[in-house]
Amino acid sequence: MPRQPAAIDRDKLRAVLRKLGHETVFYMLADAIDLLSPAKLHQIARKHLDVTRLRPDGESRTKAKLLAAVKAFDQASRAGEYYESFMVNSENYSAQSTGTTAWMAEYHRLLDRCVAEEQKRKPGDVREAFDILFGLLDRVDECNDDVIFFADEGGAWQVGVDWERVLPPWFRVLAATAAPAEYAERITALLERHYDRGPDRMLDVASMAATPEQRQALADAADRLASRRRRGTKP
Repeated sequence: MPRQPAAIDRDKLRAVLRKLGHETVFYMLADAIDLLSPAKLHQIARKHLDVTRLRPDGESRTKAKLLAAVKAFDQASRAGEYYESFMVNSENYSAQSTGTTAWMAEYHRLLDRCVAEEQKRKPGDVREAFDILFGLLDRVDECNDDVIFFADEGGAWQVGVDWERVLPPWFRVLAATAAPAEYAERITALLERHYDRGPDRMLDVASMAATPEQRQALADAADRLASRRRRGTKP
């Protein structure tokens, strides 16, 4: 028998929400949009918005396929559609613009779809979706002021990716689509750039997903990575 979720006191939830930052409330709303039935979504939206402007176009009546949705997000991100700055001072230097909050919420939503659809879609399509999203993290770290705005010194680490949950499905689709050398290079490069908990445990997880040839290439690449770390050099 399926385990029932724990009951939540709605008044307690409202009290907690009043004390949360607007970013967390925004993320919860973004999740709720996907969970609500069409009728309930319409009921809530019509209280606050002109729903006639929200009618689907002919091609968007069904949920966009994962890769198409990720490509559209990548294009919008690189075009600066989420970039929203503000005048920074000593009082708001830790604030986050609405555009940045919206970008992060959509980024996490699409990354969640990659994880959820890993075994439902072609490995090549899921891998490409993962790679596009990881490429956006690289773009954020380039600090070109064209994707999202940080009031203070920022970077991809502020996006808060749950790598422990995201990396294993990526390893599996990568193993299904990459040659041994590419498998090893992609993994060691991403871990060195974005994973700050030490690569050894994740390299073990990646090794379990690999073919024997990929496993050997990964071991060789890990040795080179460890050697660079001992010398304090970068690739």
